[in-house]
Amino acid sequence: MAQDARIALFALGGTIAMTAAERGGVVPRLTGDDLVADLGDVPVAVEVKDAVPVPSAALTFSDVLDTVAAASRAVAEGATGIVLAQGTDTLEETAFLIDSVWPHDAPFVVTGAMRNPTLRGADGPANLLAAVQVAAAPTARGRGVLVVFLDEIHAARHVRKTHSTNLATFRSPDLGPVGHVIEGTPRFLAQLPARAPITGWTPERVAGTRIALYTVTLDDDGALLEGPDHSHQGLVVAGYGAGHVPTKLLPALDEILQVMPVVLTSRSGSGPVLAATYGAPGAERDLLARGLISGRFVHPLKARVLLRLLVAAEAGRDEITDAFGGLG
Repeated sequence: MAQDARIALFALGGTIAMTAAERGGVVPRLTGDDLVADLGDVPVAVEVKDAVPVPSAALTFSDVLDTVAAASRAVAEGATGIVLAQGTDTLEETAFLIDSVWPHDAPFVVTGAMRNPTLRGADGPANLLAAVQVAAAPTARGRGVLVVFLDEIHAARHVRKTHSTNLATFRSPDLGPVGHVIEGTPRFLAQLPARAPITGWTPERVAGTRIALYTVTLDDDGALLEGPDHSHQGLVVAGYGAGHVPTKLLPALDEILQVMPVVLTSRSGSGPVLAATYGAPGAERDLLARGLISGRFVHPLKARVLLRLLVAAEAGRDEITDAFGGLG
């Protein structure tokens, strides 16, 4: 950890910042200064940039992109690393959104907590300290956005929340952690290819872009897909297995393809969409031939994030295909 590091901490609320509410339960109330105070003596400078604390279920694209803009200003003013503390419900999506637009080599580390501060064994302080240690490390530069929980370092493009309550919820099924925090020092075990940030979007166009996510289910009749709705500008399909759908959905998908890009992903939770193995109607060969774009290894939730940015950037089919292809 570089002793001259300057870390900007953005605190957006979530479980890590929750305290008991008079009406019962817990609500986000702790500030970034409160969180840093729990860390004790940290050997690097941490400057707190508080925002309105909210549960992560209430976060919007605009909230996250505003935080990215503020983090960019902090880097321009001398911050050598960024830490974002937020709720975990949407963390895999927000981290991927940031990773898709972050233009700096400065580390951007996202963390949070699964056990709120009113409970014994709260994990927030340890996660936050590890996140600061990663953000302050020169070896973390140029690695894109990282997610740090339980001393594991995950790449934002692969990490997922895999359990509703377990402290070890954050996993990267297709890759595993890219590193670990050992005795306060990040040790990286893998280096992913760098991502070029998506450009050409504006906050206004992102806010006005709507992308639907449709998860295919057993005996699906496709009724929810019939008659493409022009209130959306793109569709992500979470298909069976390696990228398959029932044949009943094909007429609706053919119609939707005439008016918006459709990205094919797998609902399985890990593994890629195949390209050339299964040839029956509704299988991946058929769907890709009809014009669906392969989501490759990108999880449906993240595919929706990426497609929204790309549509807001007025990307064409080839650009969308390349963006997904570059992720696996």
